[in-house]
Amino acid sequence: MAQAQSNLHLPPDALERAHALMRSGRRALLGIAGTPGAGKSTVARLLAAALGPGAMVAPMDGYHLANQELTRLGRQARKGAPDTFDVGGYRAALLRLRACEDDTVYLPHFAREIEEPIANAIPVGREVQLVISEGNYLLIPEGPWARVAGLFDERWYVEVDSATRMRRLVERHQRYGRTLAQAQAWAERVDEPNARLIEQYRERADFVLPWD
Repeated sequence: MAQAQSNLHLPPDALERAHALMRSGRRALLGIAGTPGAGKSTVARLLAAALGPGAMVAPMDGYHLANQELTRLGRQARKGAPDTFDVGGYRAALLRLRACEDDTVYLPHFAREIEEPIANAIPVGREVQLVISEGNYLLIPEGPWARVAGLFDERWYVEVDSATRMRRLVERHQRYGRTLAQAQAWAERVDEPNARLIEQYRERADFVLPWD
């Protein structure tokens, strides 16, 4: 069973860095990268809660390609790999968020219950000072992802030991309907190769946050 969020605390240096971004005088974008199961979503939620209404979470996961499109492309069996996202759409949204010209920017949300993105589910108002976007591939300098990292004011990397990460992934896959054997197979066949790719670019982060 996953550890309760009430028992988790962000280190003071992480909070100080985030507060500094919010004091920049303009809307700032914080990218939180890391391997599958590292705890990026939890870190982002805790950070937004600690910072108050001036901060919002805008996950990269909302830009998963729809299952229908993944099937057409022959990529359904490795959903979550770098080429199974609408990177151009994600980058365009980040540019709109940086510009802060719209009263509201609507972003998609990825619903794990149905394994599909839902459009226009996250409203980001003009008053938001810090947008926290978490996702696997924010530091990758390859292909279309190479044009993403530079859009963030800061890039963080959430780090966790491999045993904890694999346990979390298997538990997550089971929560959303897979058997234990199916969850373990997916974590090893799909998540693990993605994790090895992401780990190569840890040094591109401005700040590394150990998380257990």
